[in-house]
Amino acid sequence: MKITALFGTESGHAEEVAFAIRAALGDHEVEAVNMADAGTDVFAPDTLYLIACATHGGGELPGFAQFLHDDLLDLQPDLTGVRYAMFGLGDSSYGERYNRGAKQFDELLAGLGAERVGPFGAHDELSREDPGPLGVAWAHEVLTLLTP
Repeated sequence: MKITALFGTESGHAEEVAFAIRAALGDHEVEAVNMADAGTDVFAPDTLYLIACATHGGGELPGFAQFLHDDLLDLQPDLTGVRYAMFGLGDSSYGERYNRGAKQFDELLAGLGAERVGPFGAHDELSREDPGPLGVAWAHEVLTLLTP
C-alpha cells in the first residue's frame, strides 16, 4: 500500500509526526510531503493519506496548509476514492478551537468526496507528550483497521 504522510506545520511538530511515521512504517512505501510543496493533484485514489495538521494562532491553519486548503476549496476536485486519516496538533486551552486546523481539512476533504478512515488522532501541546511517537501509534492503529 502506498502511503503519503502529508503535513501542515508552523512549529515543526506536524513535520516531526510525518517523518516519525515514515521511519516507523519502513515495511510500506511512505512519502512525507509538506503541504507547502503540494498541489491539489497530490491526492490519488491509490494512496492512503496520513495527514498531520497543526492549528496555528486562534484556530487557523498553518500558512502553507491554508494555501492548499484554499486551492482545494476553489478548484473543488472530485476526491471520490481517496482515503485519508487525520491527526491534529493543537493546544486544548483554546477550547472549541482546539485542533481546528485539522478539523477544517477533514471537513473539506470529506466534502470533496474523500473518505476518512480510522480514528481522528490528536496531540495536545499541554500534555507535553512527544507528538512523534503518539502519531506513530495512531498510524499503526489506522493501518490495523485497514488490514483484513
